[in-house]
Amino acid sequence: MNLNALFAEQANVHIFAVKDLQTATSATYVSMKNYEKCTFLVLKAIGTAGDDPTFTVTQATAVAGTSAKALNFTKIYTKRHASTLPGTWTLETQSAGNTWSSATNAEELSVIAIEFNADELDTDNGFDCVGIAVSDVGTNAQLGAVACILWGSKTNPPLTYLTD
Repeated sequence: MNLNALFAEQANVHIFAVKDLQTATSATYVSMKNYEKCTFLVLKAIGTAGDDPTFTVTQATAVAGTSAKALNFTKIYTKRHASTLPGTWTLETQSAGNTWSSATNAEELSVIAIEFNADELDTDNGFDCVGIAVSDVGTNAQLGAVACILWGSKTNPPLTYLTD
């Protein structure tokens, strides 16, 4: 990453959803062919205890979600609070898996980051796209947004991430 270049010269941002997390969202995919890293950033408003969103990350061979399969991760970075987000990230870990839930924290305002390097995908078998889905949180409204930050562009300006 070149710190002398502008963010828009090295990265791309895709907003997957700004919605009520009460409705499940299917995975939407972006191509990592032209990028070194992908960070899924989830912004979650305060919700109701017990209505915890679950995030599932998959990899695919095309942005259409072709041949989707699990993309396991162990690290999740969070910022959570009942009213005001803290200035530092908290590292949470799990056994390798492609699903994570913010269980017991639905009533908190949250920012959640899940990150991948391009070489973590099964590129030997043609997997170069990543996607994230959010399951139904329950019966109560809970606003949220999911964004994907693709960075470490292999070109300047960054190329599209929406085509194969």
